[in-house]
Amino acid sequence: MLEWAEQAEGIWQYAALFLLAAAPWLDVFIVVPAGIVWGLQPVAVAIVGFAGNFLMIVLLGLLFNTYRNWRDKRRAAKGVTAENKRETRARNLWERYGLPGLALLAPVLVGTDLAALMALTFGSSRTRVIGWMGVSLAVWTVVMTVSSVYGFSYINWI
Repeated sequence: MLEWAEQAEGIWQYAALFLLAAAPWLDVFIVVPAGIVWGLQPVAVAIVGFAGNFLMIVLLGLLFNTYRNWRDKRRAAKGVTAENKRETRARNLWERYGLPGLALLAPVLVGTDLAALMALTFGSSRTRVIGWMGVSLAVWTVVMTVSSVYGFSYINWI
């Protein structure tokens, strides 16, 4: 998919970037630098990357109850009772920093999609999870855009 997106032209690159940003585990840490490396406009890349990631957060918030029922049935069928490594890391962040800390640290440590699911699992309201994840995504999108633009231009200067 990355190769196709890189070879696409015009608006199709932005559409591919949006789809990549909406994909689970492809946060702004991958999508924004990739779009900037492809030569796309940094502000447009930031907006499209944010929009794709945020769309998934909103969908997860709205469809969480359905997801929880499916996950519980699947885990019961597999006999899984313990948390995996990512879930344990997210729970530790949750217990230490609460929802704001989890939201702001999640993109670096566990990913925004998983962090949103964890926060909802831990009992946070949908509105608060979507709000804090939105703030976190906005902050990290700006950080990644600025660091990608200046980092890549610095590398070209050398």
